[in-house]
Amino acid sequence: MKRLFTGASVVVLLSLVFISCAPKEEALIPRADLFGNPEKASLRISPDGAYISYLAPVEGVLNVWIAPADNPTDAKAVSKDTYRGIRTHFWSYTGKHLLYLQDEGGDENMMLHCVNVETGEDVNLTPYDEILDAEGNPIMLPSGKKMRPRTQIQELSPETPEVILVGLNKRDPQWFDLYRLNILSGEMEMVQMNEGFAGFVTDESYAVRFASKMTPDGGTAYFVPDGDGWKPYMEVSAEDLMTTGIMGFNKDGSTLYMRDSRGRNTAALFAINMETGESTELASHDKADVSGIISHPATHEVQAVSANYDRISWQVLDDDIQPDLDYLNSLVDGELSITSRTLDDKHWTVAFITDDGPVRYYLYDREARNAEFLFTNRASLENLPLSKMNPMLIPTRDDLELVCYLTLPSWMDSDNDGRPTEAVPMVLFVHGGPWARDSWGYNPYHQWLANRGYAVLSVNYRGSTGFGKHFVNASNLEWAGKMHDDLLDAVDWAIDEGITTKENVAIMGGSYGGYATLVGLTFTPDVFVCGVDIVGPSNLRTLLETIPPYWKPMMDLWAGRVGDPRTEEGRAFLDERSPLTFVDRITKPLLIGQGANDPRVKQSESDQIVKAMQEKNIPVTYVLYPDEGHGFARPENRLSFNAVTEIFLAQHLGGRFEAIGTDFTNSSIQVPEGATIVPGLAEALPE
Repeated sequence: MKRLFTGASVVVLLSLVFISCAPKEEALIPRADLFGNPEKASLRISPDGAYISYLAPVEGVLNVWIAPADNPTDAKAVSKDTYRGIRTHFWSYTGKHLLYLQDEGGDENMMLHCVNVETGEDVNLTPYDEILDAEGNPIMLPSGKKMRPRTQIQELSPETPEVILVGLNKRDPQWFDLYRLNILSGEMEMVQMNEGFAGFVTDESYAVRFASKMTPDGGTAYFVPDGDGWKPYMEVSAEDLMTTGIMGFNKDGSTLYMRDSRGRNTAALFAINMETGESTELASHDKADVSGIISHPATHEVQAVSANYDRISWQVLDDDIQPDLDYLNSLVDGELSITSRTLDDKHWTVAFITDDGPVRYYLYDREARNAEFLFTNRASLENLPLSKMNPMLIPTRDDLELVCYLTLPSWMDSDNDGRPTEAVPMVLFVHGGPWARDSWGYNPYHQWLANRGYAVLSVNYRGSTGFGKHFVNASNLEWAGKMHDDLLDAVDWAIDEGITTKENVAIMGGSYGGYATLVGLTFTPDVFVCGVDIVGPSNLRTLLETIPPYWKPMMDLWAGRVGDPRTEEGRAFLDERSPLTFVDRITKPLLIGQGANDPRVKQSESDQIVKAMQEKNIPVTYVLYPDEGHGFARPENRLSFNAVTEIFLAQHLGGRFEAIGTDFTNSSIQVPEGATIVPGLAEALPE
């Protein structure tokens, strides 16, 4: 093993480690146990109940495995990915064919594969490698690569088990046409050309029921087919866009289920009679939007509805499943997720999420009311003293309430009250999106950082979803404004509560969280001791000018919520909210991670701020992965970047660290700038 540190750096870093250690600290959890491949995950059951399937490694790469449902230990791999790994799979209604989506190097241009589980044959059903322009020439990306089409799954139906409905933008990169695709023969037939719609809503018979497009104010207009054209059905204003939308139909298409916040704050679930237009409220929550639903696998009638404020709660609509949920919830003290059901509804696969242990998977027999435990996703974490995640409600300076999650080193919070025995260094871990949210449950980043001696605080800042439309809309045009104030208010709360001290707070995150990191180091350079930016945009104007073509129909949404790159005034505003504009204010250490194939936040976003820092002689460490996109999918790359991050944080925040060891093995890691800044990084890089 190579020596990581030499000379004074050893003394300084180790002194920081020992000063921060509590007497009864727990052993280091290996990074590989947290960020390597899961042992088994994503349990499913075939529609006929004959097989179960799950993801598990084959020679270190995630693939799809199957086993007879009545003999789960007799498992075999049925896919043959050898590099990137499969992350999403699902059953077709034939019961003998598995489908999965795969891209190339993180470009998100998904191709659809079909695997015959009896023969093992794996066929790429959408192997298209280029999109042609009006002159018949391939459209080229700035990287010099050809633009490839992206496949979307629109609908699967038991009425036509061998035929599915997919969306493809192979005719025009902005628009997804609908095709009927025979998964056995590969035959494909266009059934709906897209002439300017953001998307379609279909039913189980594959009929197109609605089409939608953005309105100039950033809302959505829905249309219904009318002969050879379309007629308006309803409009959703920009105010309600994030909290209102169609969720699907029942089996015969007579009932439309819709999440709707119009005339209210939080989104409720409504059932709309398609013949009479009558709308009936089915479920709502006073502080959170309805989010998840449980639907009958055959009738698609909604049976239960969830909402998530600080924890998930369920409202049962169909008494038939109440005994099932009562029994299942008695098994594990966690949050239940039904991952699949057979078409006859006799068998379910379920998962339980806890905050201080791995995910537990069961096969449930409804008639016997018996759940058979199959496996956890990470057996190496079982029975470890992992940390609890504590929901916290933090007020903002303008009287909003932020739902936050705090995780502490287990040895510093033995009574699990969310208050350490003494102040510890803290990492503010900012979620991406920004139209997403943090939730309670097992989080490998929280467990990793807490185990290294840090408090970890995740904040649902304004703009986070699930908390009603007023909370989402409070973020309009507030990137680097009030959205950042929310993060600062959370930091001040943590200091006031004795969780951390003013001099010991770092900021870290991916996507919008990466942007927030750059904002923290430029707009408020005295607040954070260091920052870790993962695939974060540095210039909002160039971010919006380089979005994927299939996002361009949503430009009015971006303009109203972030800023308008189409006007001179809008471009000036975007520049004012861009960290790149204020790069000369950076005085604290910065680590940047980027995927070269990222279609959302292009490599140029990281390149340009690194270049600007170089020109001003501001130190920065820049880690680049040529085979990754918007985040790091390959476990070898996750491990390598987190190894760098761990030493970087220990260097500047004073926590514990695990040596790099073999965590660069088979990684594509490159460090174009600043390898010598992080102790041991340059020496550990592949030659």
